[in-house]
Amino acid sequence: MQTQSSAGFWSGMALWKKILIGMVLGCIVGAVMGPDAEVLKPIGTLFINAIKMLIVPLVFCSLIVGVTSMKDTRKMGRIGLKSVVLYLGTTAVAISIGLGLGAVVAPGAGVNMVVDAAAPAAKDAPSLVQTLLNMIPKNPVDALAAGNILQIIVFALGLGISLNLVGEKAEPTIKVFEGLVEGMYKLTELVMKLAPYGVFGLMAWVAGKYGMDILMPLIKVVGAVYLGALVHVVVFYSLMVSTVGRLNPMQYLKGLVNPAAVAFTTTSSSGTLPATIKAAREEMGVSKGISSFVLPLGATINMDGTALYQGVCALFIAQAFGVDLAFTDYLLIIATSTLASVGTAGVPGAGLIMLSLVLTTVGLPMEGLAIVAGIDRILDMARTTVNVCGDMMVSVLVGKSENELDEAVYNKTAAQSGEVLA
Repeated sequence: MQTQSSAGFWSGMALWKKILIGMVLGCIVGAVMGPDAEVLKPIGTLFINAIKMLIVPLVFCSLIVGVTSMKDTRKMGRIGLKSVVLYLGTTAVAISIGLGLGAVVAPGAGVNMVVDAAAPAAKDAPSLVQTLLNMIPKNPVDALAAGNILQIIVFALGLGISLNLVGEKAEPTIKVFEGLVEGMYKLTELVMKLAPYGVFGLMAWVAGKYGMDILMPLIKVVGAVYLGALVHVVVFYSLMVSTVGRLNPMQYLKGLVNPAAVAFTTTSSSGTLPATIKAAREEMGVSKGISSFVLPLGATINMDGTALYQGVCALFIAQAFGVDLAFTDYLLIIATSTLASVGTAGVPGAGLIMLSLVLTTVGLPMEGLAIVAGIDRILDMARTTVNVCGDMMVSVLVGKSENELDEAVYNKTAAQSGEVLA
């Protein structure tokens, strides 16, 4: 009876709590067993292999579904284009901030982890021109089989746009991809259930081999991500509102308080959507039509916070394993994260999945994924908050450009504050 109760308690626990427990137990077991903890590494390797199994079909199907879902009237098409350009542009800026902070803070410097013989090693970086040429697959089937992420992304985007242009005749094909992507979401959910055990096995191996010194760099990773989140929202988003929208950025920041609080505690952009829409309409003065289209779209494709997190974590893993990244590797990380954000924002465990894409693209060891997974919940709180703040910023800018922003409502809080002071 007690065993059943314990099993029920474990099964009812949130996944992030299980992963955190797995990390802590792995560190303890690794510290006790020392180098002998390597016998537990295969448990983590199974989880890593399962993640690798998901990457190609998940990215391919989710990107096609993400693109084919963006069809509407001419006005919605125009609004959608503005929104997508802003979302992808800010995502590129976010990962650049993350890479910059990763380089400055250098959380993985001095860790000196060794790349496993079976793990993919970083290759000599091709030239920028060759990288651009390599984005177009000569044979899409070969790209899918080889797991060439950038080529898969480009082909999926092209196919998705083409299916939209075909119209009614393409509907059956789109339905097939929608069914496939739902199946991949469910498979991802099942694989993520293995995360606590995989993290336990790999953290036990890491702690046994390298000691508990690995924990200090993880604290640096958390600090760098939170600093980056603050800079991206308070500086970059405010600057966009001020220069592009020619609006008072202080009012934008005040209007963020409620949705940002919900996002930070729930770690769900979709779950925060009701609070985001309410704040956009009542605090920002964005019209019902704009907020109802732009904000759900942002919850689907906007990954600013996740991109920033990837930049920091990718450099942490590269530094920890002693892998030198070339300039083209940085460009690949930016391009992969930005393009993949179209389809993977709605994926369960999107942060870890997208980080695995980045690691695969530039040839970084996948073992680093499990090290970061232990603190993923703490990082998720920051990155979801940034994602929601970005959704709000884009809705304000698009509303202003379409003359569907009530500036009297937008400025009312500032006016009310002035009345109170008077």
